[in-house]
Amino acid sequence: MRHFDLVIIGSGSGNSILDDRFADWNVAIVEKGVGSTGNYGGTCLNVGCIPTKMFVHTADVAGAPSAGTRLGVDLELRDVRWHDIRDRIFGRIDEISSGGRRYRAEDNPNVTLFEGVGRFTDVKQVEVETAGGTETITADRFVVAAGGRPAIPDIPGIEKVDYHTSDSVMRLDELPRRMIIMGTGFVGAEFAHVFSALGVEVTLVGRSGRALRSQDVDVSERFTELAGRRWDLRLNRKEIGVEQDGDLTRLYLEGPDGSEVVEAEALLIAVGRVPNSDRLDAAKGGLALSRNGKIEVDSEQRTSVDGVWALGDISSPYELKHVANHEMRVVQHNLLHPDAPIASDHRYVPAAVFSSPQIASVGLTEQEAQRLGVEYVTSVQDYGGIAYGWAMEDSTGFAKLLADPETGKLLGAHIIGPQAPTLLQPLIQAMQFGLDARTMARGQYWIHPGMPELIENALLNLPLR
Repeated sequence: MRHFDLVIIGSGSGNSILDDRFADWNVAIVEKGVGSTGNYGGTCLNVGCIPTKMFVHTADVAGAPSAGTRLGVDLELRDVRWHDIRDRIFGRIDEISSGGRRYRAEDNPNVTLFEGVGRFTDVKQVEVETAGGTETITADRFVVAAGGRPAIPDIPGIEKVDYHTSDSVMRLDELPRRMIIMGTGFVGAEFAHVFSALGVEVTLVGRSGRALRSQDVDVSERFTELAGRRWDLRLNRKEIGVEQDGDLTRLYLEGPDGSEVVEAEALLIAVGRVPNSDRLDAAKGGLALSRNGKIEVDSEQRTSVDGVWALGDISSPYELKHVANHEMRVVQHNLLHPDAPIASDHRYVPAAVFSSPQIASVGLTEQEAQRLGVEYVTSVQDYGGIAYGWAMEDSTGFAKLLADPETGKLLGAHIIGPQAPTLLQPLIQAMQFGLDARTMARGQYWIHPGMPELIENALLNLPLR
């Protein structure tokens, strides 16, 4: 057995731990996903944040002609060159992925890259199945950052049909005429926007009565209303079976009005994700798991085994790249400074949905505040109530704020509309550093007529005591 100072399982955010301060450490990286297209760099780089947002921006451009009509500008979408779109995106991403792999495999003499599936066989002991055989490695310290994977629902016939997940759908050979998307969370909402903007007829299927149901209800209801105008939206549906008929996939549903059948040339499953702890046999490594299979960690990202840390989607309730990067920096510090550890700060974790319209949120929803018994006041500012909103003829977007009525400290912020993630950022900053709404609104200039006036007006509208 080969022994290392540190073994890192997963090449996403875990890969970023290593910098010049680890130059004298003997390190191993275990990465299962290295293949012909390259998967080094984790979910975000290869099948998540980066490529999806490149597709989203393309979809936004493709949607510009229809948006121009209400402004008096008649435009025409003449063609969508799918191969050019796809190859532009992955031509860049695959090179970054393979370049990252080469850097670790060839340019870091203190790093050994194991390309294969790793499984714990004992405490601080991992067996790696590589193309050259099986090897067992041990280490003084482990970092488990092996992420997650798309969940596949247990539907009769699912094992016999051709389906896609977010791992594969962006590399389609051809655009289908129709696509069924199972799941009305952020993955389903983003891909519905992408493919419909590129000319695909989308049917979006969800089990609940609202799309994006984890959002504040006002935001979720507005998005659901808009989604129903744009896509064939089937809510309160239960999938009871699926079958393949040549190039067609048929999905059988049970809904409020009885049985239904929808069919399309492509099926995308986007019903959530599961952690890869099972594939790692994490329990055999002595790692305590939560009920949903996540590796349990404390505030310093330590697991139940001394000298083993975990970060990112395999352990965090926040399956977000910016959270994984934050946790990575905490683990990095704690590896280097074991006598002066620091803790992760998950108080104000923002999230965004890059669909159309965009959505961004941080902090409590109104429903969470009610459930927790938190005293709050709210304000809502429509995009249409600011000058730039008039310019855009936006009639559906708004910002909603929750604040403590006594202190004016923000409790939550929720935006649906153009550039929502950008507009949210100063509110995240205010919450993080304890800036109250009155000081934020009146203690600085707000550029007129800019979109940040949406935030200024929302702050001023809060009925504080």
